Amino acid sequence: MSVIIREFQLSDADPVSQMEQHIFSCPWSKKAFEELLTRDYCLYLVAENAGRVIGFAGMTISCGEADIDKVMVEEAFRGRHVAERLLEELFARGEARGVEAYTLEVRVGNEPAIGLYRKLGFESAGVRPGFYEKPTEDALIMWKR
Repeated sequence: MSVIIREFQLSDADPVSQMEQHIFSCPWSKKAFEELLTRDYCLYLVAENAGRVIGFAGMTISCGEADIDKVMVEEAFRGRHVAERLLEELFARGEARGVEAYTLEVRVGNEPAIGLYRKLGFESAGVRPGFYEKPTEDALIMWKR
Protein backbone atom coordinates (compact mmCIF):
# COMPACT_ATOMS: atom_id res chain seq x y z
CA MET A 1 0.00 0.00 0.00
CA SER A 2 1.37 3.37 -1.00
CA VAL A 3 0.86 6.17 1.52
CA ILE A 4 1.96 9.76 1.15
CA ILE A 5 2.36 11.91 4.27
CA ARG A 6 2.00 15.61 3.58
CA GLU A 7 0.95 18.85 5.26
CA PHE A 8 -2.74 19.43 5.81
CA GLN A 9 -4.26 21.87 3.27
CA LEU A 10 -7.54 23.76 3.07
CA SER A 11 -8.86 21.29 0.48
CA ASP A 12 -8.42 18.51 3.08
CA ALA A 13 -10.83 20.09 5.59
CA ASP A 14 -13.93 18.42 4.14
CA PRO A 15 -12.62 14.83 3.92
CA VAL A 16 -10.88 15.16 7.30
CA SER A 17 -14.00 16.50 9.01
CA GLN A 18 -16.07 13.70 7.47
CA MET A 19 -13.58 11.13 8.78
CA GLU A 20 -13.73 12.84 12.17
CA GLN A 21 -17.53 12.47 12.24
CA HIS A 22 -17.21 8.69 11.88
CA ILE A 23 -14.39 8.21 14.39
CA PHE A 24 -14.95 10.56 17.34
CA SER A 25 -18.01 10.97 19.56
CA CYS A 26 -17.34 14.72 20.02
CA PRO A 27 -16.00 15.66 16.57
CA TRP A 28 -14.40 18.90 15.53
CA SER A 29 -16.26 20.91 12.88
CA LYS A 30 -15.04 21.52 9.35
CA LYS A 31 -14.53 25.17 10.34
CA ALA A 32 -12.31 24.10 13.26
CA PHE A 33 -10.11 22.17 10.85
CA GLU A 34 -9.96 25.15 8.47
CA GLU A 35 -8.91 27.43 11.33
CA LEU A 36 -5.91 25.20 12.08
CA LEU A 37 -4.28 26.55 8.94
CA THR A 38 -4.20 30.07 10.42
CA ARG A 39 -2.12 29.00 13.43
CA ASP A 40 1.63 29.04 12.83
CA TYR A 41 2.22 27.25 16.14
CA CYS A 42 0.30 24.19 14.89
CA LEU A 43 1.41 21.47 12.51
CA TYR A 44 -1.06 19.05 10.96
CA LEU A 45 -0.43 16.27 8.47
CA VAL A 46 -2.57 13.96 6.37
CA ALA A 47 -1.93 10.48 5.08
CA GLU A 48 -3.09 9.92 1.53
CA ASN A 49 -3.62 6.69 -0.42
CA ALA A 50 -4.50 6.82 -4.12
CA GLY A 51 -5.44 10.51 -3.79
CA ARG A 52 -7.77 9.87 -0.84
CA VAL A 53 -7.17 11.19 2.68
CA ILE A 54 -7.06 8.17 5.04
CA GLY A 55 -5.38 9.62 8.12
CA PHE A 56 -4.73 12.82 10.01
CA ALA A 57 -2.49 13.84 12.90
CA GLY A 58 -1.34 17.10 14.36
CA MET A 59 0.13 18.99 17.23
CA THR A 60 0.23 22.37 18.90
CA ILE A 61 3.75 23.62 19.69
CA SER A 62 4.65 25.84 22.63
CA CYS A 63 7.96 26.50 24.40
CA GLY A 64 9.78 23.44 23.07
CA GLU A 65 6.90 21.07 23.81
CA ALA A 66 4.11 19.77 21.61
CA ASP A 67 0.64 18.54 22.46
CA ILE A 68 -0.48 15.85 20.03
CA ASP A 69 -4.04 17.09 19.49
CA LYS A 70 -5.40 14.48 17.14
CA VAL A 71 -4.48 11.16 15.53
CA MET A 72 -6.99 9.34 13.38
CA VAL A 73 -6.96 6.74 10.61
CA GLU A 74 -9.91 5.44 8.65
CA GLU A 75 -10.95 2.07 10.02
CA ALA A 76 -10.23 0.20 6.77
CA PHE A 77 -6.59 1.35 6.93
CA ARG A 78 -5.86 0.66 10.61
CA GLY A 79 -3.15 -1.84 11.44
CA ARG A 80 -1.11 -0.79 8.41
CA HIS A 81 1.27 1.61 10.22
CA VAL A 82 -0.46 4.75 8.94
CA ALA A 83 -0.72 6.35 12.39
CA GLU A 84 2.87 5.38 13.13
CA ARG A 85 4.10 7.04 9.94
CA LEU A 86 2.07 10.18 10.66
CA LEU A 87 3.53 10.43 14.17
CA GLU A 88 7.10 9.76 13.04
CA GLU A 89 6.77 12.56 10.49
CA LEU A 90 5.34 14.87 13.18
CA PHE A 91 8.36 14.08 15.38
CA ALA A 92 10.80 14.81 12.55
CA ARG A 93 9.14 18.10 11.73
CA GLY A 94 8.75 18.95 15.40
CA GLU A 95 12.45 18.38 16.01
CA ALA A 96 13.19 20.81 13.17
CA ARG A 97 11.06 23.37 15.06
CA GLY A 98 12.87 22.78 18.35
CA VAL A 99 10.35 20.44 19.99
CA GLU A 100 12.01 18.38 22.73
CA ALA A 101 8.98 16.72 24.36
CA TYR A 102 5.54 15.55 23.28
CA THR A 103 2.41 14.91 25.30
CA LEU A 104 -1.03 13.51 24.55
CA GLU A 105 -4.17 12.14 26.16
CA VAL A 106 -5.71 8.84 25.12
CA ARG A 107 -8.77 6.96 26.35
CA VAL A 108 -7.64 4.44 28.97
CA GLY A 109 -9.56 1.75 27.07
CA ASN A 110 -7.89 2.43 23.71
CA GLU A 111 -5.30 -0.32 23.99
CA PRO A 112 -4.21 -0.29 20.31
CA ALA A 113 -3.37 3.43 20.50
CA ILE A 114 -1.66 3.09 23.89
CA GLY A 115 0.44 0.25 22.46
CA LEU A 116 1.49 2.38 19.50
CA TYR A 117 2.36 5.35 21.70
CA ARG A 118 4.48 3.13 23.96
CA LYS A 119 6.23 1.67 20.91
CA LEU A 120 7.09 5.24 19.86
CA GLY A 121 8.58 6.08 23.25
CA PHE A 122 5.68 7.57 25.20
CA GLU A 123 5.36 6.79 28.90
CA SER A 124 2.37 7.06 31.22
CA ALA A 125 2.40 10.16 33.43
CA GLY A 126 -1.01 10.12 35.08
CA VAL A 127 -4.74 10.01 34.51
CA ARG A 128 -7.31 12.74 33.87
CA PRO A 129 -10.53 11.40 35.44
CA GLY A 130 -13.65 11.76 33.27
CA PHE A 131 -11.74 13.62 30.54
CA TYR A 132 -13.71 12.08 27.66
CA GLU A 133 -17.44 12.25 26.98
CA LYS A 134 -19.84 10.03 25.03
CA PRO A 135 -18.98 7.73 26.75
CA THR A 136 -17.37 9.18 29.84
CA GLU A 137 -13.90 7.72 30.26
CA ASP A 138 -10.62 8.63 31.90
CA ALA A 139 -7.67 9.81 29.82
CA LEU A 140 -4.20 8.41 30.18
CA ILE A 141 -1.64 11.24 30.03
CA MET A 142 1.49 10.21 28.16
CA TRP A 143 4.82 11.93 27.51
CA LYS A 144 7.69 11.35 25.11
CA ARG A 145 10.87 13.14 26.17
